[in-house]
Amino acid sequence: MVQKYESPVRIYKYPFELVVAAYERRFPTCPQMPIVLDCEIIEDTLYDNGARRDTKRRCKIAVEAPYLIKKIIGVDVVFFIQKNFLDMKTRTLSIEATNESFATRVEIFEKCRYYAHPENPDWTCFDQTATLDIKNFFGIEHSMEKMGMKQYTQTTLKGKEIIEYFVNELKQEGITHVDRWPAEQTVNSTTATQANTALPEKPPLCRDNSILDADYIAKYLGQLTPLQESKLVQLRKRFEHGTSEHPEPDYQTLLRFLRARDFSIDKATGMLQESLQWRKEHRIDDILSEYKTPAVVEKYFPGGWHHHDKDGRPLYILRLGTMDVKGLLKSVGEDELLKLTLHICEEGLKLMKEATKLFGKPIWNWCLLVDLDGLSMRHLWRPGVKALLRIIETVEKNYPETMGRVLIVRAPRVFPVLWTIVSTFIDENTRSKFLFFGGPDCMHAEDGIEQYIDTDKIPSFLGGSCSPSILTVVESIPAKLYTRCFLSACHCTLIHEGGLVPKHLYKSESIEESNGAIHAHDHHGLYKAVDLKPGQLFELLIRNTDPKSVLTWDFEVLKNDTLFAVYHTEKELEPSGNDDFSSVFDAPDFKEGSNYKKIEQSVKCRPKEGVQGSHEMASTGTYVLQWMCPPSCDGPAQLMYFHEILSSANYKGSMTSLQSGFSSNSLQSR
Repeated sequence: MVQKYESPVRIYKYPFELVVAAYERRFPTCPQMPIVLDCEIIEDTLYDNGARRDTKRRCKIAVEAPYLIKKIIGVDVVFFIQKNFLDMKTRTLSIEATNESFATRVEIFEKCRYYAHPENPDWTCFDQTATLDIKNFFGIEHSMEKMGMKQYTQTTLKGKEIIEYFVNELKQEGITHVDRWPAEQTVNSTTATQANTALPEKPPLCRDNSILDADYIAKYLGQLTPLQESKLVQLRKRFEHGTSEHPEPDYQTLLRFLRARDFSIDKATGMLQESLQWRKEHRIDDILSEYKTPAVVEKYFPGGWHHHDKDGRPLYILRLGTMDVKGLLKSVGEDELLKLTLHICEEGLKLMKEATKLFGKPIWNWCLLVDLDGLSMRHLWRPGVKALLRIIETVEKNYPETMGRVLIVRAPRVFPVLWTIVSTFIDENTRSKFLFFGGPDCMHAEDGIEQYIDTDKIPSFLGGSCSPSILTVVESIPAKLYTRCFLSACHCTLIHEGGLVPKHLYKSESIEESNGAIHAHDHHGLYKAVDLKPGQLFELLIRNTDPKSVLTWDFEVLKNDTLFAVYHTEKELEPSGNDDFSSVFDAPDFKEGSNYKKIEQSVKCRPKEGVQGSHEMASTGTYVLQWMCPPSCDGPAQLMYFHEILSSANYKGSMTSLQSGFSSNSLQSR
């Protein structure tokens, strides 16, 4: 059974060179670790005029175990092999230790690293991991595992004390500073400045061929645990022999795919291989240079890059509420809208690299702000939703972990319905990055968007002081002008206002409900079917313990008329039992207006009509969604329904104009 151990990152408030000098004093023995009886150097090699040093030691360790266990194994000491890889240029010391004794029965592998703090060059970081695999140890495997865990924990806790002890010993001898490697002192200030903004995109590995350059990690990748770093290097080795058709992915790409698969190397490999093949088949590597924005997109697509958020992420603004989804889809088609999205994603990857250089820290995702002012039922035109789901699926597969935050602002009542439909197709990790802001004042509300974007970068149409140039539908300006890079010195960007696409620009009238309908099977079984006899009721009881959460519903009547209403009571209700013709409110102790009330007036839904709605659950209690087949119907009613609750933690703001909306064949677009 394999046991894994990992210590938190430890910080020494001393320069790396002084810590290394203290570390060297631990050998061959030190009083704080009496179990180390001796350490003999068996190999010691210098490279690069002394800048790098590889040292191999054989260490004798006293066995700390009960007398009985010592008698069973027949030894009082064991031997370990320790390898040190010191690089004074990169200011890293990597240490590996493996057991030599009982190696066929027990496998111990310990990995430690000292490295300069990524933000304070006068401090030093230390991290440590180890694995213990006891395969067969005289039938006392469990006892040995417990002892191994105890000893490792004790050793880890002593580690910092030992370094502090020898640093103080050096100070007592008058040694308070150790010069950095001389090669660094000859670099002039101009070169040093250039080095800070132009570290190599693909760094060489350190001497043990399993650890990345510490400066490169700090500059381009951010904080990684030793285990994550190890898996990143292993994944890189699987793709290190790139070809002209499949170039070797950079470390940022490898890390994104690893994160998307919870650092499973095999899963990340499969996902990345599929993505690389997809990029080849669709010529994605050439899209930035070859893509030509269609004229109708230039004039009517309301989106563009706009500066950055407070974390340095490139910011993209999409005014979805003013987008004519049907008009764009009928004018350019679903494939062209997908290609536009991919072009934006590729721009985002490029802007992230530029932001990393500009801000001097890893920026490996961007921020999306979606303005929903103007969103209505016409945006729920089902062929449009179908195209959106295809876009989401493609982006999820090929651009994982690129979305750092999604700000949904001025969300109207109809938005939770759209969210209900599309959210099930979004990765759970990505869903957690969505923040919703209802009501017109999304900027100054509690925890408003100014918490995430500087006020002078918030567009004026959202209440900020930035006045982006808004293009009207009569202007014809190339898209490259109004998607101006956010790194530009100009303090305004150009974002199209959108608007209705004239019908004379339509290329196809073939996109109809029958060809693009989203049925239950498109939702992976989320929708449920109900048959109601004349006079029969179906009630869905929802117990709410989260005030300000939002209840959403979407249902489609397949056969015969159906009445729908929503009720609320502060009581905790139970289903009415087997009587399908009675409501939970038919009990004698219920009186409408007294201890329960109708919060959504009854609406009559006809066959082929879809109904979407939502309600902010301002208080706790039980909410009831009620469907009824009128007694006057000549046959049973049939419907498909789905509901979801949007938590108050993710929804910020208020919702008004509470009324259900229809998306029938006659109301799907305007």
